[in-house]
Amino acid sequence: MSTSTTDIKIMDVLLSPDRVPMVQQTTLLKQVLEEMNKFRLGVACIVDDDEKLIGIFTDGDIRRLLLKSQKPFAALFVDDIIQHANTSPATISGNASLQEGIILMEEKEIWDLPVVSENGSTFLGLLHLHPAIKAVMDI
Repeated sequence: MSTSTTDIKIMDVLLSPDRVPMVQQTTLLKQVLEEMNKFRLGVACIVDDDEKLIGIFTDGDIRRLLLKSQKPFAALFVDDIIQHANTSPATISGNASLQEGIILMEEKEIWDLPVVSENGSTFLGLLHLHPAIKAVMDI
């Protein structure tokens, strides 16, 4: 019996929260960039005290911020990250199939997709394009 992307669940391939930069909404932009660099991912997930996802901040957000902001770059460093975050990111349930996740990532043109519990109350991890591709190639 062969396995397909519809058989693989996102929970089987996601990056767990300990492998993803997770920050609070009041974390300074400079600290978020340091976290993103430490984890070598182009995304940071912003969570509340109950680990509910409230936003994301990506490398693309940094580029857009630099192009539109009239503030000196150093002044941006002390902003709370929530000021510049996407507070309505695309998300997916951990019970969804890998195929659904890859299709959503393609539609949204993103490399990282936050994974949340069925009711959206808990951040479970991140579907990153590289592990998703590896899982598909191993089928």
